[in-house]
Amino acid sequence: MNSATVRNLLVRGMLAGLGAGVLALVVAYFLGEPSVDKAIGFEEAHASGHEHEVELVSRSLQSTAGLATGVLIYGVAFGGIAALAYCFALGRVGRFSPRATALLLSGCALLAVYVVPFLKYPANPPAVGDPDTIGKRTTLYFLMMVLSVLLAVAATLLGKRLAPRLGTWYATVAAVAAFAVVIGLAYAFLPVVNEVPADFPAAVLWRFRISALAMQATLWAGFGLLFGELAERLLNPRPAAAASAPAVAAPS
Repeated sequence: MNSATVRNLLVRGMLAGLGAGVLALVVAYFLGEPSVDKAIGFEEAHASGHEHEVELVSRSLQSTAGLATGVLIYGVAFGGIAALAYCFALGRVGRFSPRATALLLSGCALLAVYVVPFLKYPANPPAVGDPDTIGKRTTLYFLMMVLSVLLAVAATLLGKRLAPRLGTWYATVAAVAAFAVVIGLAYAFLPVVNEVPADFPAAVLWRFRISALAMQATLWAGFGLLFGELAERLLNPRPAAAASAPAVAAPS
């Protein structure tokens, strides 16, 4: 793949990430923000009697322009990174079309980058978590994410090595099983973080985590569909329409 193609795919990846970010923004605003508001209300109710910090940015601005800026910038950035990963994966993960490769990459990335770490260290709304342990919790989350990505790459390489001896189906099953076993061991040995207040509403926590998962699923699915279509048109352009047949000369 030459540099011009990589550059074109990078631009298309960033555009697809922007489009996916718009879809994720809709999900975040309508599903996530109500739970955030309820969590903030819980936090303020339990902070009564203490000195409140000066609010530098209003809540209305955070939930509109701030949310849009963060989600869209994140979408563009992750779209560019995913496009570069796509350039490396194309043709190396199997004989898939550009569109199918984009969908496969998006699904695997959603699983490795977000779902696996999420199951161990799920997202929490405001008022959940001790401020003194935020550094530790952040480190554990990123450790789980890096471990998941590395193990996903290792499982892919293992499947490709086993395929000539076991066949594609059994090699895939063996690679997935190995990935699940090692991830299970990581779940067992990494420390557990449970800092949810005893009286925090369980429904609010549940809705917030579901909305966070839905936002990421929308982001990656939207990127896979949009970028897959753009990559397919770039790498497998449709043949030009056949020239129309010349008109038959009228009889004299």
